[in-house]
Amino acid sequence: MDLFTDSQLIENRRQFFGRTTTGIGSVALASLLNPNLFAAPQPKVNQHGGLPGLPHFAAKAKRVIYLLQSGAPSQMELFDYKPTLKELHGKPLPDSVREGQRLTGMTAGQKSYPIVNPPFAFRQHGKSGMWLSDLLPHLSKVVDDICVVKSMHTEAINHDPAITFFQSGNQQPGRPSIGSWSSYGLGSENADLPAFVVLLSKNSFYQAQPIYSRLWGSGFLPSNHQGVKLRSQGDPVLYLNDPAGGNLVSRRKSLDALAELNRIREQEIGDPEIRTRIAAYEMAYRMQMSVPELADLSKEPESTFKLYGEDAKIPGTHAANCLLARRLAERNVRFIQVFHRGWDHHSNLAKHMPVLSKETDQGTAALITDLKQRGLLEDTLVIWGGEFGRTVYSQGGINNYGRDHHPRCFSVFFAGGGIKGGISYGKTDDFCYNITENPVHVHDFHATILHQMGINHEQLTYRFQGRDYRLTDVHGKVVKGILA
Repeated sequence: MDLFTDSQLIENRRQFFGRTTTGIGSVALASLLNPNLFAAPQPKVNQHGGLPGLPHFAAKAKRVIYLLQSGAPSQMELFDYKPTLKELHGKPLPDSVREGQRLTGMTAGQKSYPIVNPPFAFRQHGKSGMWLSDLLPHLSKVVDDICVVKSMHTEAINHDPAITFFQSGNQQPGRPSIGSWSSYGLGSENADLPAFVVLLSKNSFYQAQPIYSRLWGSGFLPSNHQGVKLRSQGDPVLYLNDPAGGNLVSRRKSLDALAELNRIREQEIGDPEIRTRIAAYEMAYRMQMSVPELADLSKEPESTFKLYGEDAKIPGTHAANCLLARRLAERNVRFIQVFHRGWDHHSNLAKHMPVLSKETDQGTAALITDLKQRGLLEDTLVIWGGEFGRTVYSQGGINNYGRDHHPRCFSVFFAGGGIKGGISYGKTDDFCYNITENPVHVHDFHATILHQMGINHEQLTYRFQGRDYRLTDVHGKVVKGILA
């Protein structure tokens, strides 16, 4: 074959698709216009809306209440007691301890890294003798019900990727949140409320990190699995009430007509999101009945507000949201997420830390106590924690010290849901800078939560763009040392 013939047989990519517009080219174009074209067939769901075969085994936790503390609380001021820091106060952190660890731009240029001893006392509490900061007087009364994991670690060193990592298992946005995964896998046990509900606490700190809806988004999962935010002002859900002059009878007729039009459209184009939209309208209709009763705290006895504190009477406070979380748990909502902001203390930590601790301490402890009194704690998993920890050294001057971001070790705690109470798991060094025993990664954190809900994290997957995705990616081990 001569060179001229060879050149005629060589095609570039543009020519290839141009010559195949009625074949592979049209298929490629169709896949761009409809990303779901090559998606795996959607599995049939069970009676609760979850996947068949789930749970994979008997669940210890039927529901989860995740109290996320956005901004990253300092572990040294709250949970990880280091008495040696008193002797080290003001001395530079040894280079051998830092081990060349990556620092943020906020402290990378500091000439020195002086160690700061927390100004708040620690005491032992409960039968377990657990050490806890005086900043948490109410939580100290329930220490025998909690498990503090002191060896959490992550790769993310800045807030946005770090909080995204904890909520979705990936530092990049776009993946489904952990609540969406639980909704997708297990569905709901309450037909009148969403499987995944989100509560945002009022912010009191002027430098609080932002909270955005993608943190409870469904990513590439069907949109009916995204979290539904309940507002603290006005209607708990937008457009919950009918317009003036409307009534439930006319609304029912309108929804029936709209559903029929949507079903016709679905038969024409086969888009599964249309079916999701029909279900969303039906859920909205049922929520018109269920949500007002849920959000009405007026029938709660005075003993409830004595337990949760007077803040529980103020909509949008952490205490009020903890009380709402208990009411949601009573109604078998699968995943309840409470976001509280304000823990990002780069300066004046000694001033700001008591304020945030006071805002969250009583409501959190009351939630655990309330669930236990009602027999719900044993099958409700309560989680408390931020997106990373804080450095033992000072950011800025020692007198008005702050602490920088520290992903290398920090503390979170669990309660209920088949987790051992009254224990600390994992250890850090004397500087609270490196993990010395039983490290727990974010993927392990997620694997353990799913395990307690009866889910094998390696088997809960969703095919998207030709790949099977899961919350824990290709990582994650269940932390068996904290299981009851």
